[in-house]
Parts: sequence; structure tokens; C-alpha cells
Amino acid sequence: MKNKKVLFITQAAMIAAVYVVLTLVFAPFGFGQVQFRISEALTILPMFTPAAIPGLFVGCLLGNILAGSILPDILFGSLATLIGAVGSYLLRKHRYLVPLPPIFANILIVPFILRYGYQILLPIPFMMLTVGIGEVACCGILGLILMFALNKYKHQIFKTV
Repeated sequence: MKNKKVLFITQAAMIAAVYVVLTLVFAPFGFGQVQFRISEALTILPMFTPAAIPGLFVGCLLGNILAGSILPDILFGSLATLIGAVGSYLLRKHRYLVPLPPIFANILIVPFILRYGYQILLPIPFMMLTVGIGEVACCGILGLILMFALNKYKHQIFKTV
């Protein structure tokens, strides 16, 4: 039982760390009204381990804090990632649907952060489109590529005790 908890925490911490690094390294592309956040490709990881749910949430939270985001972005942006991660976990048996929850969560939440937090005065539907394009590219395309690459080695990478 103890080893299972340690493994869960370790996997979550590793996922959080990778999310933070990818968010910060690619920060020039990951913030603003057109977002191409490479770290969002990791939102497919709940398909492999439930530890990805807290890992992605904490990773997004820390990434937003370290990137200098405003408080509403830190809170609600991280909440969007948490909602997406839970949705991905719930759809884990339908691999082609796994990227959809984070895409929709971000399309529905991030434009309001941009409008009311950052005072970007573009129309909300337009920002839904721009955020959606970035999410489809990162979660949908890169996420599915990552999913198929990891699937072959899932028993070695995402061991269970």
C-alpha cells in the first residue's frame, strides 16, 4: 500500500515537473490570445495513470506562477487543466476522445481570463477560436502523437505496484 502511494506521488511530481519545464521553455508561444502551449500535449497522460490528474494541475499552477501570470489566470487556467485532466481520465477507454476535454475546458475558460483578467478586448468568440486552434494543435495533434508513442512503452513508463 505504501509503495503504491509513493509511486503515485512520484509519477504526479514527474508529470508536474515536465509540464512546468515545457511551459517555461516555450512560454513565448504559450500565453496571450493565440496560445500554442506545448505542455498541453501532456493532457493525454491521464489515459495512462490517474497520477497525471494532480500532476497536470500542479504543473499548470506552478507554470503559470513562474511565468508571471495574474491571479485569475493562475487559478482559472489551472482549473481548466484540472477539468480537462479529469475528463481525459474518464474517457481513457476511448483513446481518440482523450484530447477533447482539455480542448473544450480551455476553449470555454481561457478567453474569459484573457478578456476580464488581461483586458484583451477582442471578442470572446474570436478568442475561443484562437485558443481552440492552439489547443487542437497541442492537445489534439501533439497529444495524440505523444499518446501513440507512449502506448508502446506504457507498462515500463507507467508501472503499477
